[in-house]
Amino acid sequence: MAEVIRMPLLSDTMTEGKIVAWNKKVGDFVKSDDVIADVETDKATMEVVGYVEGTLLYTGIEAGQAAKVNAIIAIVGKAGEAFEHLLDASPAAAAPAAVAAAPAPTGGKVSLPAGAKEIRMPLLSDTMTEGKIVAWNKKLGDFVKSDDVIAEVETDKATMEVVGYEEGTLLYVGVEAGSAAKVNEIMAIVGPAGTDVSAYVAAEKSGANAGAAPAPTAEVPVAPATAPSAAPAAVAPAVVASADGRVKASPLARKLAQERGIDLNQVQGTGDFGRITKRDIDNHVPQAVAPTPAKAAAPVAVVSGAEGFTDIPLTQMRKVIARRLGESKFSAPHFYLTMEINMDQAMAARAAMNEVSSVKISFNDMIIKASAMALRRHPDVNSSWMGEFIRQNHHVHIGSAVAMPDGLIVPVIRFADQKSLSQIAGEAKELYGKAKDKKLQPAEFSGNTFTISNLGMMDIEEFTAIINPPDSAILAVGRIKEVVVRKGEGFGVTNVMKLTLSCDHRSVDGAVGASFLQTLKQFLENPVTMLV
Repeated sequence: MAEVIRMPLLSDTMTEGKIVAWNKKVGDFVKSDDVIADVETDKATMEVVGYVEGTLLYTGIEAGQAAKVNAIIAIVGKAGEAFEHLLDASPAAAAPAAVAAAPAPTGGKVSLPAGAKEIRMPLLSDTMTEGKIVAWNKKLGDFVKSDDVIAEVETDKATMEVVGYEEGTLLYVGVEAGSAAKVNEIMAIVGPAGTDVSAYVAAEKSGANAGAAPAPTAEVPVAPATAPSAAPAAVAPAVVASADGRVKASPLARKLAQERGIDLNQVQGTGDFGRITKRDIDNHVPQAVAPTPAKAAAPVAVVSGAEGFTDIPLTQMRKVIARRLGESKFSAPHFYLTMEINMDQAMAARAAMNEVSSVKISFNDMIIKASAMALRRHPDVNSSWMGEFIRQNHHVHIGSAVAMPDGLIVPVIRFADQKSLSQIAGEAKELYGKAKDKKLQPAEFSGNTFTISNLGMMDIEEFTAIINPPDSAILAVGRIKEVVVRKGEGFGVTNVMKLTLSCDHRSVDGAVGASFLQTLKQFLENPVTMLV
């Protein structure tokens, strides 16, 4: 059956996206992981993956034109398949009058009632395939405004607020709190109070309609708009004032406050009836510096002679790390090159630069700058394996891996070769802080052309890293250590650091990787060359 591809929500402030270019044309076969279009948002130009397979039957927006979030931009199905009924029944791009004029269902398909509109799971990161509903901020029967945050969704990168961009009474909730929904799957339906959408929901679940059926977790019965039974139980205490003076806060706000050691009694809520939201936690400035101990894992009681284990549910981030790095390790033929760098001059240069720099420059900042300049000289390393061709990037975007409790995230320093060390240091510090607070936006953790993984601060001398797709290489950085070397007629101490470059042999040959490391070594061993 033909399936629609809608304009995804690629940033938290995006309302529409401009089609920069179509990478597929009508009649082309589209795989589920193909990038079908490049879309310019208010934050960056990003690639849109359709996550459906078939022949491209229709493109609704010409290159250079914009489409609203959730509007149909393409339709994929079997070659020659009729798809016009999907356009007529589209609730996202049509005006209310057009929705009301939608034709009666034919061929077993059921259209949404007049005025009802779907809210689908948006694409919140370039690697996201599904999102987990952390909490619903609205319940069945509530009126939803177009700018209301209807739900908090955990992706593979962060927990983000989802705005529905539709207005009306919440008629249907398709995914319960704690469950996940695929990208573009129906999360909710809004419309005029009392509208019965049960026939449409049943058709979607059975597959009678053209769209993909929702996940089986959505067993919420469609009731009159006043029915409150389908609201997640966890949401109620956060929205309703309690008689005992309990602070009103969203589940996500409570979770973030607990992680950051913030006392909710000191936070001013800006939500409905003074309710504390994620935004209030993010903007909160502590009034005192009284230390709150970080929540540590409770020690497991050991019973002598008894076996035991703990099953830890996978987060969305951990799922994607497992999938993407597994694919990288077993599909990309890795090879590894290790080189030792003399860091004596780098250490002296860093100390001198920090005397005049407005922001503290780290060794990692110096490695980012040196790598970016080396990539400019060795564009073959600044490339991506695309299956049928190699994409050699003309820009240099350096990803720097950051460890988090849930896994790894890679903030990206864009155009790193064009920035000074002070600029890189300031930008990196800001991005690392956002990463640890789970406040990174999609444009800040996507688009890398090369990645650096540094474990030197943990006293790791040398390691190999798995390539971070779509890069062709990743640099593993070990610690700086003192070693005894022969100097003149005697012996002395020098500081060395080991770098290991993991390369995808499909796009980077051994000699190319070695030449890159030689150039990188020259920059780090004589840092003044990076400043000329």
